[in-house]
Amino acid sequence: MAFELPPLPYGYDALAPFMSEDTLKLHHDKHHQTYVTNLNNLTKDTALADAALEDVIKQVAGDAAKVGVFNNAAQVWNHTFYWQCLKKGGGGAMPSELEKAIVDAFGSVDKFKEDLTQAALTQFGSGWAWLYKENGVLKIGKTSNADTPLAHGGAPLFTIDVWEHAYYVDYQNRRADFVKAVINDMANWEFAAENLAKA
Repeated sequence: MAFELPPLPYGYDALAPFMSEDTLKLHHDKHHQTYVTNLNNLTKDTALADAALEDVIKQVAGDAAKVGVFNNAAQVWNHTFYWQCLKKGGGGAMPSELEKAIVDAFGSVDKFKEDLTQAALTQFGSGWAWLYKENGVLKIGKTSNADTPLAHGGAPLFTIDVWEHAYYVDYQNRRADFVKAVINDMANWEFAAENLAKA
């Protein structure tokens, strides 16, 4: 069964003015779709073609011969996850269970936001900033290109895409403004709380 591009969980105009319709159409319909197409081409007529996406990522992670499969599978997963990390009217107060876990791990919500921002801004080149749980501990980290905590035993709770195509149409080279808008105006903390409950 071929991998498919999941639909956005909201309309193309839902995140305006913080993320434009143009960005969502380019990022979801073009970039995300390309990863899906590439993954299908790379896994066609192999055992991986019928595997769950998360299983593909875990099976090929670290295999130099399967780096193309990993990159495309991880990017399909990362983007599908990322769209759910955003919502109309996002940011604001967190669900209490998430807030408590974050305060316990980082000292305060403000310190968490500061550390997540720092991870997003200091990721050199393309990549992702993450809130994830690993060995029972909440962590903030960053990964290059397609890499994901999922490939290393971590359970992602929230992510920010810092590939240039995620923000260049709306913010040009102002990554800091984009990251601030994600955290303060688009973050779906309820989704992060759901992931925490499952982690």
